[in-house]
Amino acid sequence: QVQLVESGGGLVQAGGSLRLSCAASGRTFSTYIMGWFRQAPGKEREFVVLINRGGGTTLYSDPVKGRFTISRDNAKNTVYLQMNSLKPEDTAVYYCAAGRSYGYSPSLYDYWGQGTQVTVSS
Repeated sequence: QVQLVESGGGLVQAGGSLRLSCAASGRTFSTYIMGWFRQAPGKEREFVVLINRGGGTTLYSDPVKGRFTISRDNAKNTVYLQMNSLKPEDTAVYYCAAGRSYGYSPSLYDYWGQGTQVTVSS
């Protein structure tokens, strides 16, 4: 079992930055692929980015590529999402997730956090 707790969301103006954190419980964090997803009102949950177990490989969705950066610290059981040049269309609830398989689909991830709201004003 892995419990995930996100933090760092908030309200920011367009062009601003936020850093999300996701702290994981347990001693198996380093064995999981970690992903960030987001869900805007009335829309399906959307893949944002993932990072492999060692942190050396990442995969970004096109809408965030070049603006967002994922990283992880396995010693601290934490994954981060640095979000720069934020746009109003980035407004959503952001979720971190842990899984054993590498991919975009939410169904590949076994554990989810409760989500943190990110709101970008124009």
